[in-house]
Amino acid sequence: MKAMPAMPSLRGLIPALAVALGLLHTQASQAGNSIQDLQWLSGCWQASGVVETGSEEHWLAPAGGSMLGMGRTVRKGKMVAWEFMRIQENADSLVFTAMPSGKPEASFQLQTLEKQKVVFENPRPEFPQRVIYQLNADGSLLGRIEGMINDQLKGIDFPMKKIACTK
Repeated sequence: MKAMPAMPSLRGLIPALAVALGLLHTQASQAGNSIQDLQWLSGCWQASGVVETGSEEHWLAPAGGSMLGMGRTVRKGKMVAWEFMRIQENADSLVFTAMPSGKPEASFQLQTLEKQKVVFENPRPEFPQRVIYQLNADGSLLGRIEGMINDQLKGIDFPMKKIACTK
């Protein structure tokens, strides 16, 4: 009687298969990203917490392969910061470009895009290196910038709530 070849252990095969499928899903999803995937970011958002009324961010709905945004920060009745932003489709991904308070523009490449969270990254030495937006289950939005300062990871959160866009 001939001996049957040993079957590979399912215990080892299942994790390997899951990892392979996960990699395939990640590659496929990054190749197929569209500006339409960020529809949830569009609208008007007011800063929550200690920031004054007038501190807000506005994002136009996706159109023409792009989204345009603008924001301002108000303290003691005066605008202390402003920013123009653009998210644009390029040949194989999405790019976030910021022009903060008259400083030179900086572009960040898409790193991850989930159903309601997006992370853009730029490995430059200046802070920030990452820009993150996440729509929370309660309908609030968390904007976050993070990166390395003096070899330590630092982050600044910008919690926001959706408001009616006024004319």
